[in-house]
Amino acid sequence: MKVLVTGGAGFIGSAVVRHLVGEAGYAVVNLDALTYAGRVESVASVAADPSYAFEHADIRDAIALARVFEAHTPDAVLHLAAESHVDRSIDDPAAFIDTNVLGTYTLLEATLDYHRTLPAAKRDAFRFLHVSTDEVFGDLADGPPADEIAPYRPSSPYAASKAGSDHLVRAWHRTYGLPVIITNCCNNYGPYQFPEKLIPTMILAGLAGSPLPVYAGGENVRDWVHVEDHAQALLHVLHNGRPGETYNITGAAERRNIDVVKGICTALDAFLPDSPHRPHESLIEYVDDRPGHDFRYALDGEKLSRDLGWIPTRRFEEGLRDTVAWYLENKAWWEPIHRDVYQGQRQGQAS
Repeated sequence: MKVLVTGGAGFIGSAVVRHLVGEAGYAVVNLDALTYAGRVESVASVAADPSYAFEHADIRDAIALARVFEAHTPDAVLHLAAESHVDRSIDDPAAFIDTNVLGTYTLLEATLDYHRTLPAAKRDAFRFLHVSTDEVFGDLADGPPADEIAPYRPSSPYAASKAGSDHLVRAWHRTYGLPVIITNCCNNYGPYQFPEKLIPTMILAGLAGSPLPVYAGGENVRDWVHVEDHAQALLHVLHNGRPGETYNITGAAERRNIDVVKGICTALDAFLPDSPHRPHESLIEYVDDRPGHDFRYALDGEKLSRDLGWIPTRRFEEGLRDTVAWYLENKAWWEPIHRDVYQGQRQGQAS
């Protein structure tokens, strides 16, 4: 089976690529525009594998997409390419609409054109799996986790752009018969995450002895899943999910942001007993909240468990500790990013 993975040099996409190449019988085409968060170093471990191919292309480029489909003839598309950082979407919403909405539209059109050329058996087996987010459901406050039929109430430009792309994918299924599946996932964590997101931000700031900036009082709640669990879930859904259906992927690990940060501090204290910054919890600094900050996201994963038999395998506390250890052991991956691309400055203040 050959899978075209869009955004395969990003955080989640690279985990998917590494997982697919590591499984017998898969060929992978990694299509990535290599924007600031796309790192070919994240797939270096599989780059020499004969079952792997890389295409430096943008999902907004219809001509490039047509060429890639014709050259590689994939059996499925796993669509992960997206602008994904909420704070950046506050500062530059246009980039999110352009990539997440218009880019998804362009990819859908290219996929549909390709799908129509396939012989009947291959056309019936083809799948387009669109990877989305829990943020489309908006702020849940103290209510139950969102299931797959919960109403969309996106708050940020990022969430709105992903909601728009979800609706496009459903429309291309209903109107044109493209065999699509949608997944909505909670917050991911693990190796190779670009250091603008919460967990790597706190790890690297703690290593440097810099303040650990926590929005407001850190009471906001997020549901977490390890990125390698997510990659495994996507492959499971790709093979077993029903076209037209949506599946929530959750780690069933709701945590307050402040508790996540304190867990990172505890791990840093344990791994770095001689650090002059111990206890790292003393570095926590509460800062003004970001505009429109949703209080809580959470997903109900019962459908995926009941219908397809998938549940996460990694406990959050163990996964968080392993993630801290990975960043300590892989400075060669993140140091060039800190030096040349992103130095930890705050974004998304809408000022």
